[in-house]
Amino acid sequence: MTGPLVAATQMTSGLDIAANLDTAARLVGEAGARGAAVVVLPENYAFMGRGEAERRNVAEVLDDGPIQEATARAARSAGTWVIAGTTPIVVDGDPRPANACLVYDDKGRRVARYDKIHLFDVDIPGRDEGYRESANAVPGREPVVVDTPAGRIGLTVCYDLRFPELYRRLVALGAEIFTVPAAFTVPTGRAHWEVLLRARAIEDLCFVVAAAQSGFHPNGRETYGDSMVVDCWGRVLRRLPRGTGTVVAELDLAGQAEKRERFPSLSHRVLE
Repeated sequence: MTGPLVAATQMTSGLDIAANLDTAARLVGEAGARGAAVVVLPENYAFMGRGEAERRNVAEVLDDGPIQEATARAARSAGTWVIAGTTPIVVDGDPRPANACLVYDDKGRRVARYDKIHLFDVDIPGRDEGYRESANAVPGREPVVVDTPAGRIGLTVCYDLRFPELYRRLVALGAEIFTVPAAFTVPTGRAHWEVLLRARAIEDLCFVVAAAQSGFHPNGRETYGDSMVVDCWGRVLRRLPRGTGTVVAELDLAGQAEKRERFPSLSHRVLE
């Protein structure tokens, strides 16, 4: 098997943006040195505040700001594409920023933007833990796919994972790979994270590259971790259960094409 290499990174981001960006750049550099064509950073990789509202204070204008500049520089320095988790990006006419997944090529140029569509407005069952992401973020509206050296990637973020109709749209747009930057809670991660990632891979015959936050953050929240790469048959190729680091896996795109031809479930859909 000879195919492109992709990397999922894992971080424990906090309040210090400079420190978070240094960690992200180090992980991107390590993945690039190992030959990764595309590296995925976690959701909120540059800043995990004490509350959702703090993201407003670090929001940047698109293509202008220290988070975007540092991430573009990391991609350029490593010579690899970066799916940059999420960055709060200013939205005209709304005090809330978008939770935007920006994509940089190996020259550090921004080539795509996806705004997280499904916002995390939930109370965690069995815990005194609740989130209202929509109070501090503007939801996206459009699915986004981007052509990369690793293949055609459909961009998603965290809570999107629970909405299979989005992934069907991305496949219809030609996606071969899904990326899932995330900051899953521990209870939902323990119950559903791997199951959902493998389900999206299996039902869409797509590779999945999931980059997670892991550990305890300044707001007292604990994130689940378990970053992984899943193949198009639902097998976990590489994973990092806890801590900070990077996993790299090879994607057999030729094998994926053969499976899609020999097991044509995508063409057997009746209901849209």
